[in-house]
Amino acid sequence: MRQQFETAAEILADYQRMENESTLEDRFPANSVYGLLKLTAEKHPDRPASSFQMFSEPGSKAQTLSWREMLAKVTQAANLFRSLGVGEDDAVAYLLPGLNEAVITVTGAMTAGKANPINPLLEPEIIAAILRESGAKVLVTIKSFPKVDLAEKAALAAALAPNVETIVEIDMLPHLSGLKKLIVPMIRPKMTVPRKARVLDFHKALAEQPMDRLTFEETGEDRICGMFHTGGTTGTPKLAQHRMSGAMFNAWANAENLFTPDDVVLCPLPLFHVMAVYPIWMGAIMSGAHMVQTTPAGYRGDGVWENFWKLIEHWKISIIVTVPTAAAMLLNYPVNADVSSLRYACSGSSPFPKKLFEEFEQKLGVSILEGYGMTEATCLVTSNPPNGPRKVGSVGIPTPYSGARIFECDDDGNIEKHCGPNEIGEICIYGPGVVEGHTYTDDSRNKGLYAVENGKTYLRTGDLGYLDEDDYLWITGRKKDLIIRGGHNIDPAEIEEALVHHPDVTFVGAIGEPDAVAGELPVAYVELAPGGTASEAEIMDFARKHVPEKGAVPKRIIILPELPKTAVGKVFKPDLRKQSINHVFDHALADAGLGLKVAQVIDVKNKGMTAYLSGVRDGVSDAQVNDVLGDFIPHWDWETTN
Repeated sequence: MRQQFETAAEILADYQRMENESTLEDRFPANSVYGLLKLTAEKHPDRPASSFQMFSEPGSKAQTLSWREMLAKVTQAANLFRSLGVGEDDAVAYLLPGLNEAVITVTGAMTAGKANPINPLLEPEIIAAILRESGAKVLVTIKSFPKVDLAEKAALAAALAPNVETIVEIDMLPHLSGLKKLIVPMIRPKMTVPRKARVLDFHKALAEQPMDRLTFEETGEDRICGMFHTGGTTGTPKLAQHRMSGAMFNAWANAENLFTPDDVVLCPLPLFHVMAVYPIWMGAIMSGAHMVQTTPAGYRGDGVWENFWKLIEHWKISIIVTVPTAAAMLLNYPVNADVSSLRYACSGSSPFPKKLFEEFEQKLGVSILEGYGMTEATCLVTSNPPNGPRKVGSVGIPTPYSGARIFECDDDGNIEKHCGPNEIGEICIYGPGVVEGHTYTDDSRNKGLYAVENGKTYLRTGDLGYLDEDDYLWITGRKKDLIIRGGHNIDPAEIEEALVHHPDVTFVGAIGEPDAVAGELPVAYVELAPGGTASEAEIMDFARKHVPEKGAVPKRIIILPELPKTAVGKVFKPDLRKQSINHVFDHALADAGLGLKVAQVIDVKNKGMTAYLSGVRDGVSDAQVNDVLGDFIPHWDWETTN
């Protein structure tokens, strides 16, 4: 039974005691993730490690691997990757949905070299750019399968990344049963994209490798073991590096504070996301907990929302991993099963709105533990302690061996101001997950990324927030998300927090829309709740009454059937910005009578959002277009096909 604390001061004192007693490395029972896995397999050989079921109906076919079986599979995977030329300085990329095979792949890749997970929803050209930057020699993906385009997407991307020498394909057929298992081979799509890399079958290739020992020796060095691309809402992906100590820290922190060997953790987040891989899966390895994945698409899987509570009952889930957008959706479905096994809901995507937090806890009788993490910090930074006071809306206090400060910095990272309690500034962090000086693989992206105080290096997160008098961290917005209206900064969170309280509104994304005079004007994109009937005019009236700052009241309300979201449920604002630029530029061009329109808007590296124009260019000069669009901040260019 973990000691319970009444105050934040008691918890912080306990954290300080831990740091004074021992170095973090001395708290690790092994010096690698594979070493941890071996210890857990020895301690809990027959207990379940990881389960996956293809379909969302409770009781449908599922595959469960024990810790002994998981160790054997990971050993084979690591040996396979080494046999394919992957050393500690090489990367194994994977383009996979949620599967037990994905768990095996990421753990085996970190053992043999570096794991490079890639979001399957990205376009082939972006995937190829990530593959080239990581230098991946091996790409693991799905064999051609009905309604899944990953095989062709992987082939297209690999063709643009000559460093990829081998594609290893996983057939999802073994996860099917009955008629589906008979039909799929007959309707399996044929590959139309030629593959330049050699292709291996995952299960056949694993079977050829020893399962009782590694064919190589781990050096035990604190090396780079992960290269994860950013998945934020404000820009193109960057490749962040993770050390073995950062992975181990996440595992230790969750095992120390939350997970036990008796816990069953439902993780519907994708395994290209740091939260799923590090605190959840690594935490399971350290503690011996059981991780469950349902459907390859997690929360996005067919029937998951309708069956969610029944899945809790079926698997006797004690901890769920969620994000505020998913929690809001779940509230639309009645709790039609026994969910008494639940202890906690863990969330780390963005702060819970207070109303949603209270409704979710009341409906389920479960405690929400909010935390804060970043791809750039190997995930975990702060968390609300399960054994102490939680503050609704806060993302908690820094975990042991970590810290946070609030600074105002110039572009080079020089500290211009130290912000006091409850004073908003940029959140800057330190901890075992930060690879100081080399956070990104592209060194040019590391310039200005750090702030130094009294010899300690802090990673500038780009997030805005404050520390209260108890050292709880509160996030108020994203520095790059600020809407700058005529030189006045508007935090989009104040618009979103106001509109989400409208009874018909489920999701809101507030952005700055280009304006020739003010630079930007606030607009809000809205997704209605199931059954919601509110009009844009009605929501605008609500905004005028409830957005606290007059200058922040949106110029426009746009209702969409569904807001674009990342795979972990965040509103994906780059897509909203593209729609907004398209709208504004098309109207300006139409009013000018130039016969042009926006063909597409692309986020161009080192240039930003750029609108590419199409139409009849005869007699239309660049100067004429500049007269119309030159006062807007986003760039424009001619579509290259014209």
